[in-house]
Amino acid sequence: MTEVTSKDAGNQPEDWSHIDEMCHIFRAAGATIYFVELEADVNVRLERNRMPDRLAEKPTKRNIKQSEQNLLESIGHYRLNSQPGEIRETNYLRINNTNLSAAQVAQKIKNTFHL
Repeated sequence: MTEVTSKDAGNQPEDWSHIDEMCHIFRAAGATIYFVELEADVNVRLERNRMPDRLAEKPTKRNIKQSEQNLLESIGHYRLNSQPGEIRETNYLRINNTNLSAAQVAQKIKNTFHL
């Protein structure tokens, strides 16, 4: 299984084009694609971006002030989640993980897609 993670702006046509291009490449290779859209409250996202495991895995988060500024600016300029019904993929799951652990989210994904 290959995981591709992408942060896209739903109000930017070029981001949708990018997603379509990636899907085409994987489908051409016979892959099954699963779309999992995560959302969380802004305060929770800011808090999580300061956690040691996140800082260890994501170098761009290590400058906390810049990371927080980038997140807040992104929220102000872009639509970071899809509109209801906008993603019409068969294997699609949207999870509000504000009050869920990473393990709970992973289990929800596994259960939904029977992985």
